[in-house]
Amino acid sequence: MSDTRKRLDWVDMAKGLSIFLVVIMYCAASVGEDTGQTGFLHWTIAFAMPFRMPEFFMLSGLFLSQVIDRPWRAYADRRIVHYLYFYALWAVIHIVFKIALIGRDPGGALGALAFAIVEPYGVLWFIYMLGIFGLVSKLLHQGKVPHWAVLLVAAGLQIASIHTGSYLIDQFAAYFVYFYGGYVFAPHLFALASWSSANTRAALGVLAAWAAINAVMVFSPGFRMDPVHIQIGWGALPILHMILAFAGATAIVIGAALLSTIAWMDWLRWLGSKSLVIYVAFVLPMGIARTLLLALGVHEPNIVSLLTMIVAITAPLVLWWLTQVTGLGKFLFERPSWAHLPGTNGSPRRKAIPAE
Repeated sequence: MSDTRKRLDWVDMAKGLSIFLVVIMYCAASVGEDTGQTGFLHWTIAFAMPFRMPEFFMLSGLFLSQVIDRPWRAYADRRIVHYLYFYALWAVIHIVFKIALIGRDPGGALGALAFAIVEPYGVLWFIYMLGIFGLVSKLLHQGKVPHWAVLLVAAGLQIASIHTGSYLIDQFAAYFVYFYGGYVFAPHLFALASWSSANTRAALGVLAAWAAINAVMVFSPGFRMDPVHIQIGWGALPILHMILAFAGATAIVIGAALLSTIAWMDWLRWLGSKSLVIYVAFVLPMGIARTLLLALGVHEPNIVSLLTMIVAITAPLVLWWLTQVTGLGKFLFERPSWAHLPGTNGSPRRKAIPAE
């Protein structure tokens, strides 16, 4: 149990780092758009550009091998329906709040709801794609397609930098290789995490070397940054971009393994265990906090970004805590029995499954 707990600890630690990077990116871009200025969060997210989302997808594929051999119903409930439930629920909440209520456009909200079925909506695209990746991975497994062949094609799609105008197709092409890579390379990644925990100095040396190379690739000629958009340098080149993505994702594994050995960093592990809670709910409080700060006359981008980020991360956790204490609204973060496929864990007369 101790070894298993350690394995899960570093994964949750990595998810904690991941959710910070996601929130930082949206805070930096939204504050930059409103103030017309850049701040320290812009430089942070610029450094993380090559690996910010790839490592999140790679982490999501780590435990796929534990469920992919299950019968279709059990697998679909856990790896497809699970994510689509939270996507559908929070897409409705976001669209109703932002378009129907704030935008006062009920007709537009209905159109957005219909479109969200076939195209991922807003920040929730990540959860939508996890359901799609789970479905495609199971079909490939059922068809006994060799891992090397899947990775080769997936890498080709990523390198091709496909832009069809369909967010679903484009994001699938851009990120499936990382999700499937997490699945295929999971044993090696767990071994790397164990090695990192046992060889602190060597692991720190590897991280230092990676950080230097990543910085050179990001801030090299071609790098441009404005308050909303970031264009990295040599790291944007095909093939090199994918290599940097996998290298950065691997660095997150090493860093998370090292952090999991530090007792006072356990808060980050706990936060990572609630990463999906934060992901689905951070956008609305982020927007409210940013709007209030600007209305109060706070325009310094670093201060606005930092305070907005704090609210964006803590507000969903407070909401989750209230649902646990009061018993009201648990469906926001726990899939109720009716949202499970019949005969699976969590279906009627069984316990609801939390977002994580």
